[in-house]
Amino acid sequence: MCFDGRMRRICFLALGGALLAALITACTTVPETGRSQFNIMSAKEEMALGFTEFDKMKKQVPISKDAKVNDMVKRVGERIAAVANLPGAEWEFVVFESKEANAFCLPGGKVGVYTGILPITKDEAGLATVMGHEVAHAVARHGGERMTTAAGVQVVGAVVGVASQGSRYAALIGQTYGLGSQLGVALPHSRSQEAEADHIGLLYMARAGYDPEAAVGFWQRFAEFNKKAGGGETPWFLRTHPMDEDRVENLKKLMPKAKAEYRPN
Repeated sequence: MCFDGRMRRICFLALGGALLAALITACTTVPETGRSQFNIMSAKEEMALGFTEFDKMKKQVPISKDAKVNDMVKRVGERIAAVANLPGAEWEFVVFESKEANAFCLPGGKVGVYTGILPITKDEAGLATVMGHEVAHAVARHGGERMTTAAGVQVVGAVVGVASQGSRYAALIGQTYGLGSQLGVALPHSRSQEAEADHIGLLYMARAGYDPEAAVGFWQRFAEFNKKAGGGETPWFLRTHPMDEDRVENLKKLMPKAKAEYRPN
């Protein structure tokens, strides 16, 4: 048993070391990009969470009854799903009535598109850009990776807190760690995931028969929408998405690779 302060610190450090070792051994590879990632969650666990959250959302958010829109989203979604590397997926495409310009794909192939983004997508190719990007997040298992990172941050935070007990610098250490974990781990990692989803999504839309050049047009329109909505005022270091200009430039660099896989449907 750990009773005194010294032994308590040793126990916490040992526990932290064991948990961090588990993170290090939980190494997987992202399809298409080949990037190594740490993910302590299994694909089955991620999918179970995705199914549960999607069922909740369908009960809480109004679903569009527009047959034309629903048919388009399902048609584009099925073409993207046909080329996506997501074993065990139970694909479902739902259009939610919301002014929010957004879309998502939960683990397990549960895809939601908000009606608010449709004026920006404009056509099927624009919609394929968005859906390819969101499906790519699920394929790359970004959700599980984010949860793994959050767990690691909490473990290290607990270890730092215990190790600094009794120090006159304890408060300063805690504040510095909090700021560093926010800017140095969580947010840059999210921007990296967004760029990776752009990469994979561009390939998926090309393989599905949509001209990948349409992705550039969509993100340029989205950038304009973002500026009008005030999103362009967010400091660059606190964004969870790449800067719009950077995103477009990165897509242009990836375009030759995507064009090589483009087969007009």
